[in-house]
Amino acid sequence: MRALHSMYAEARMLSLNTRDIGRVTVVSCSGRIVVGQASDALRDHINHLLRDRRALILDLGEVGFIDSTGLGTMVRLLAATRQARGDLKLCAVPAPVRSLLKITTTQRLFDIHESEENAVAAFYKTGGASLAAPSVQGPHILCIHKSVDVLAYLRELLRNSGYDVHTTTGLGDAMMLLRVDRPKLILLGHDAIASPERKAALISACSNVPCISLSEDFSTQHAGEAAEGLLREIRSHVPAGPHSPSPPSA
Repeated sequence: MRALHSMYAEARMLSLNTRDIGRVTVVSCSGRIVVGQASDALRDHINHLLRDRRALILDLGEVGFIDSTGLGTMVRLLAATRQARGDLKLCAVPAPVRSLLKITTTQRLFDIHESEENAVAAFYKTGGASLAAPSVQGPHILCIHKSVDVLAYLRELLRNSGYDVHTTTGLGDAMMLLRVDRPKLILLGHDAIASPERKAALISACSNVPCISLSEDFSTQHAGEAAEGLLREIRSHVPAGPHSPSPPSA
C-alpha cells in the first residue's frame, strides 16, 4: 500500500496544461520536474507535440523544484525541438529555477522571457520555420471558438482557401494575439465569449477589423455547405491570397 501511495504521489508531482495561442503552443507546468514519472511525462508530452508543432513555450511559473534529471530532460527536449527546426522557449521562471539555470550555466541554452506574452511575441517577431506556417501568404484571420474540433476544421478550410489562419479558444489569448499580430478579419464562435461586456471589449480592441460571428448551428451544419457560405462572407470582407487553392466542394 505504501508503494502504491508513493507511485500516485510521484505522478502528482507534475501537472501539464497545454493550449494553443495562434501557432504557438504553451505548456504550463505545475509541481516538480524530477527523476521518474515527472520527467518521463514531460519528455513524452513534448515529443508528442513535436509531431505537428514547432513553436513551444514551457511556462515554469508554478514549478517549485527541478533536479538534475529534470534539467537534463529539458535540455534534451530543447535539442530535439531545434533538430525539428523549431524552438522551445521558457517563461515566468521562478527565482529558484533561475538560480539553478545560472549555476549550471544552462541559461545560455534557453531563450527565457519574463511573461507568456513576451515569449509568444518573440515567436511572432522572428517568424520563420519555428511557427510551422504553411506556404500561404494570404490575409491573416483570427478564429476564436470554444471547440478545438471546429477550430481544426476552420484552419484547414481557410488555409486551403488562401488565408493565413491563427486560432485560439479563449478571450485572453485572443487579446494577446491581437497585441502581437494584427489580423485582417476575426471569426467569432457564437458562445466563445459568454459575457457581453467581454465581447464588447474584444470588438473595441479591434474596432477597425471586420468581425464575423458564426451562427449557433455552425458546428452542426453540413461541412461543405457551411464552408461555401462562410467563404462567401469572408471574401466579401477580405479577398484570399493570390495563389490560393480551390475551396473544398460540398
